Amino acid sequence: MGSALFYHLTRSGPGQLLPTLLGKSLQAGWRVELRGRDPARLAALDEMLWQDEGFLPHGLAGGAHDARQPILLTVEGQAAQNAPLCLVTLEGAGISAAECAALERVCVIFDGNDPEALERARGQWRDLKAEGAEMEYWSEADGRWERKL
Repeated sequence: MGSALFYHLTRSGPGQLLPTLLGKSLQAGWRVELRGRDPARLAALDEMLWQDEGFLPHGLAGGAHDARQPILLTVEGQAAQNAPLCLVTLEGAGISAAECAALERVCVIFDGNDPEALERARGQWRDLKAEGAEMEYWSEADGRWERKL
């Protein structure tokens, strides 16, 4: 059973954290689903990941080789065809306790400076906790990532 790690962004955006999380997931030997809610935002992330200095092999869902993608960018509601062991969500994309239990890791990234995103993340935390999911909370409020209790 995996755990859900909530990443509370306060000083940076997802573009700074994603390459690190995705790279560590690939190093662990996991395929990754990167799930968002906005197709335009995922297209921008696709471009960013191609430009990143540490090249992360990936693709947007809907291509001919989805099953072979180490990192597959999906829109909420699309099934990940790459058999992921790690799920990274953005923009409050939905997750379930069953996904947390089935996967090695679930990472929930949310913008703490956006009241709507903060409230969505709090709701996800409450729902997952009520369903018995294992969870951790990480904050960058002090300038570096720290696990909070």
